[in-house]
Amino acid sequence: MSSTWGNAIKLSIFGGSHTEAIGVTVDGLPAGEQIDWEEILIQMARRAPGQDPTATARSEKDMPKVLCGLLNGVTTGAPLTAIIENTNQRSKDYENLRVLPRPGHADYTAYLRYGNHHDVRGGGHFSGRLTAPLVFAGALARQILSRRGVTVGSHVVTVGQSQGDEPFEPVHVSPELLNRLNREYFPVIEENAREEMRREIENVRLEADSVGGIVECAVTGMPAGVGNPMFGGVENLISSLVFGIPAVKGIDFGAGFSAAYLRGSQNNDTFYYDEQGNVKTRTNFSGGILGGITSGMPLIFQVAIKPTPSIGKEQDTIHLEKKENAKLVIEGRHDPCIVPRAAPVVEAAACIACLELLAENGSV
Repeated sequence: MSSTWGNAIKLSIFGGSHTEAIGVTVDGLPAGEQIDWEEILIQMARRAPGQDPTATARSEKDMPKVLCGLLNGVTTGAPLTAIIENTNQRSKDYENLRVLPRPGHADYTAYLRYGNHHDVRGGGHFSGRLTAPLVFAGALARQILSRRGVTVGSHVVTVGQSQGDEPFEPVHVSPELLNRLNREYFPVIEENAREEMRREIENVRLEADSVGGIVECAVTGMPAGVGNPMFGGVENLISSLVFGIPAVKGIDFGAGFSAAYLRGSQNNDTFYYDEQGNVKTRTNFSGGILGGITSGMPLIFQVAIKPTPSIGKEQDTIHLEKKENAKLVIEGRHDPCIVPRAAPVVEAAACIACLELLAENGSV
């Protein structure tokens, strides 16, 4: 299994849901960057389970321990490695999954790919637990970006069939709003939207089911002219990290799929000079990206998160040894909805991608 990413900024994520620890090595960070540990812990807490009725009852503190690359709170320029201990596992809940693959999980495909040698406990290296070290790496990148005027934030747009939250205003996204959202669990722009979505989650929980939703992320302050055409574009880099989040099934930028229903005269973002002589566009259907390169407008994208596949209902599956159809009831503690916890992970992916883009551009 290869879980590495990056060119100028390189990530390597290791461990599994029920191993002694999980962790990440980040290579390419600039030396001399002061890291505020409290800000790291704020981001870790946003992703951690056990803090909200909409999440699993499992409790894990997600306290990173830096092994190298940080001295007296300042990056040394050497590879930075951190581990996070796994402290609240119930491996017995997964003993039957080697022969009874869970619908919606990677159990069956991993069985095919790795000859049944993979770690099935809690999903092993396929688990959403591995998003914790991704959030840690993103929290490092976020602080470095902030010193360069780049702000990243997200909110939960909708959960299931709920009416949901209002979208970002695509032309004038406020960094102040993003900084409010990027410190919240279950971030929303309109406070009343959260309660409606909570009710949706509670309804499916009572039915031993789960529900998905959409997270919208925005980045402000990225300079124009960063990125590359074709395979090295801004969309490519962000998407490659976002799809490392196990529950993600789709991503779109700006108008996204709705652009297919517009005319060119509607979808084109027309240019103008503002009062300071900066080039702006009057709309932002492009999501701040043209030809894989930043235009200077806010980067905006939406991510579709699937329903948690582990549910309490009896489901159809197969018995891999007996070669027959079977039934399965999944035991253990699982989120009825992972969308609120996915928001900081999506932000982390955006932070790392933007740091990579700036590093490639010589701005870091």
